[in-house]
Formats: sequence, structure tokens, C-alpha cells
Amino acid sequence: MPHPQDQRPEFTPAGQAGPTLDSGQDLSDALCEQVRQAHRERTPLVIQGGGTKAFYGRRIAAETRLDLGEHRGIVHYDPVELVVTVRAGTRLSELESALAASGQRLPFEPPHFGDTATVGGMVACGLSGPRRPWSGAVRDFVLGTRVITHDGKLLRFGGEVMKNVAGYDLSRLMVGAQGTLGVLAEVSFKVLPLPPASACLRLEMDEARALECLREWGREPLPLSGAAFADGVLHVRLEGGEGSVASTRERLGGDADDATFWEDLREQRLAFFSPQDPRPLWRLSLPARARRPALAGDWLCDWAGAQQWLRSDEPAPHVHETSMAVGGHATRFGPALDDAPNDDASPFSPLPKVLARYHQQLKTRLDPHAIFNPGRLYADW
Repeated sequence: MPHPQDQRPEFTPAGQAGPTLDSGQDLSDALCEQVRQAHRERTPLVIQGGGTKAFYGRRIAAETRLDLGEHRGIVHYDPVELVVTVRAGTRLSELESALAASGQRLPFEPPHFGDTATVGGMVACGLSGPRRPWSGAVRDFVLGTRVITHDGKLLRFGGEVMKNVAGYDLSRLMVGAQGTLGVLAEVSFKVLPLPPASACLRLEMDEARALECLREWGREPLPLSGAAFADGVLHVRLEGGEGSVASTRERLGGDADDATFWEDLREQRLAFFSPQDPRPLWRLSLPARARRPALAGDWLCDWAGAQQWLRSDEPAPHVHETSMAVGGHATRFGPALDDAPNDDASPFSPLPKVLARYHQQLKTRLDPHAIFNPGRLYADW
């Protein structure tokens, strides 16, 4: 249930100066009023922040925009308690800079895909970077949210500690929903300190050998925080204590790698992701030990093999079906396939019928008039 209290005290440890916060501006009242009007008039809304992830998902069947780009600012940041609360329109780069100034970070390494990326868009899309298998996903670090509901009410769910949710956890449900269940107005995160040491390595080998090494290393407590294979090179990133990083680096061998590789991979700036390649770009999320699906095209391996990127002209239904057959799912990145209202046109793998029914019931309960990003995930939502 939403917490009735809207105010929270600022906390500064005794003897320490609190961080300087960017208070930004709070547009909650104006946003709530726009949603109330849309609710009354049954007007579908396109919820937009920085617009850097508009390529992700289907085209939205609406023209009226709900712009959160100016609803911004860091509301509360307590480095000692490892908690930060931010308005949804805050630039992701601003949040990361504030955290870095206190020696902290968002552990899930979210992609930006542009300078205007916002915190709300990051949560709504739920995308994580190369560190995700070892540190966790966006959902794992969301403590609470303030959400504008379909009737224009601003409600709080969760809070600012890990164990404070009784009943249904709507906050984490908002992660990856792409704005189809409500409007994210504010999000609280758990953050973590930057590691004392790090190292990036490159080891030349074939892919079979690379995957064998990753399976072997995965059974040991090594300070891995990135493992990707591309063009005959296994890229490995180590992060942790100085002794642990140094000993693992010596054990694994290889050559020093450019640390920018990981940022380029996260932001899809590697040659593999070139927009000049006309073939569709697919992201396959697979069980860690699953065999790669038999799909024609070029591959890039991330997340120690659990995330596979594919450039292929294979038909969309075949990519979805083949990925699901090995226990995974596939998502097309880039422009929407088309506007046809069928699953073949969806960039996302179709849901099983029972699961789809539960999702539809949830959507109907939280957004009965389908005013929030209609059709963004699936055509009939």
C-alpha cells in the first residue's frame, strides 16, 4: 500500500557535511493535472523523458506527450546509508556525477544511449550493462517509487530501505514496464561504493575456449565484473580489493585492455552495433548454460554467454521461437518492425497465454482506459 507521508527528513551524519543537492524543480502537480485530464477525456499519452530509448519497443499509438524532462533534481542523498532519491526527469549523467563525487555508483551500469538519458527512462526500460550478472539488475536496487496513477494521484510505494515492503511490491513492477502501468515521478535507489581496484584484460582465443574458461571461472570466487567475447578476443574486467584483483590478473594472464571497451559495449558504440549494418539487431537473453540457438548471422557474446547479440536477417517469428525453445527470449533493438497489431510485429517475444492473461489483467487494473504508452510493449496493451 502507498505510504501516506510525502515528506522525508534530510539526514546528515554528525560531524559531516551533507552533499550539495541539485534540487531541480518539482512538476508533480502539473503532471498529475495533465494525467487527470487525459483520464477524463480518455486521451492516450506518450510518456517521455530524454527520448534516448524511443527505439526500444513498439511505436506508441498516441500523439499527446507527457514530458517529464524538466521534472528533475536529486531530492535526497545519504552516502552513509547508500541511498539516493531522484526525480524521474533527472539526467542520468547528473546522478552518476553526484554519486562519483562521493565515491559511489549505480552498480547495474545502465546504458545511456545519449546525453539526455533520464533516471525515469532508465527504470522504465530496465536495461543493465555488462556488470549485471555479478552486481544485479536495475530492479534489484530500486527501493521505492512515487507514481502518478491513471486518475492523476501521486502515490508512494516502498521507501528508502531494503526491507520495508508489505504486500505487493509495485515499485519493482514498474521496472521494465516502459511506462505502461503508471508515470514514474520519483525513484529511490540503493547505491554501492566504487571498488578499490580494477583491471581490464584481453585474451586471444576461440569462442569455444572462451566459454569453457568462463564456465570454469564462474565456479570460483573471482572478482569478475565483465566478460564478453568478440572477434577472437575474450575481454575480462576485474573489480574488487587490490589483492584479489592483482592475484586474479596474474592467474588469468593476457594483455592489458582498454577500459573504454566496456563503455563502448554498454553504449553500443562497437563496430558490431554500427547503424550502417542493415541487418536487424537482436538481443537474446539465455540461461547461463544454454546452447546458442541455431540462427544465421554474426554474434557478440556478453554476460559470460547469458546475453547474446545477433545481427541477422532471420524472420522475427523464427528468432523468437528458436530463443524460447532453449529457455530464453529475444528482443529486437532499433526501429520498430512495423505498426501491424500482431505479435509478428513485436520486438518482444510473445508471452505464454496464461502469463499474458495475468499481464493484461494487471494492465487493466492499473490503467483501465489504456492512457499510458498504449501499445509500447504489446499491440493489445
